[in-house]
Amino acid sequence: MSGERKPSQARDRTIGAQLKTIRLEQTRYTLEQAAEALQWSAATLSRTENGKRHITSEEVAMLLTLYQVPVGQRNELVEAARATGQAEGWWSRPLPGVLPDVGMLAGHESNARALTDWSLTVVPGLMQTYAYAVGLMVADGASTRDVEMRWIARLRRQQVLPSVDYEAYIHEGALRTPYGGVAALREQLRHLRDANQRGHGVRVVPEGVPHRALIHAWLLIEFPQASPVVYVELQRSNVFLYDREAAIYEDVRLALRQVALSGAESRSMIDQLVERL
Repeated sequence: MSGERKPSQARDRTIGAQLKTIRLEQTRYTLEQAAEALQWSAATLSRTENGKRHITSEEVAMLLTLYQVPVGQRNELVEAARATGQAEGWWSRPLPGVLPDVGMLAGHESNARALTDWSLTVVPGLMQTYAYAVGLMVADGASTRDVEMRWIARLRRQQVLPSVDYEAYIHEGALRTPYGGVAALREQLRHLRDANQRGHGVRVVPEGVPHRALIHAWLLIEFPQASPVVYVELQRSNVFLYDREAAIYEDVRLALRQVALSGAESRSMIDQLVERL
């Protein structure tokens, strides 16, 4: 337990959830009893089970031995933990000018089964085209070098889209600001209009409709075996929300579904916006 420990990674969310399920379903250990047997604190084990602490394959083996998991199941889980610990994506090597939390975000996205975006003022990053994204970054004060690095990171994040269920809810006001110029906005709107052909859902929330989601933008990340995570992007930093704080956003999504235009209605509105440019 000593020495420098890596920060938690997206894979820790899945591993922790598996270990918690085993403790609850295959043993009689309480959280406190298991922690005491390992000579850990209850807080450490809780953070491990919730994916908020990096866990090594050796620690996975310790826990599974304590839980008297059958050899075949134990070996399978330890090998999986070892493999995911060794696997590295582009996000494991920070890019200059890109916030470190973007790497954590990309790691979560790579393990997700579903992503839901809600955006108030701009097109969500996973749906942005190059000219629009560059115009947005320049407006935000990014240098030329940082713009290119940020776009590379954004483009790499977009590569996850074919393998997840993705749906974007976008406020109508976000579709009117011409970041990068009128031509860039026209291209961006057409990209959104055609998203359904790529298997992605885009639904517009009309202006003037009061609802509970009008506070801030967010990205809800859902996993096959772990509880959801919510990513909130701030002006110069980011926040990840877990457990009960993240669960609230599933209710907010239900509210969005009730007030948003249908996919067909959204495409019709976007076409009208393109025609007016």
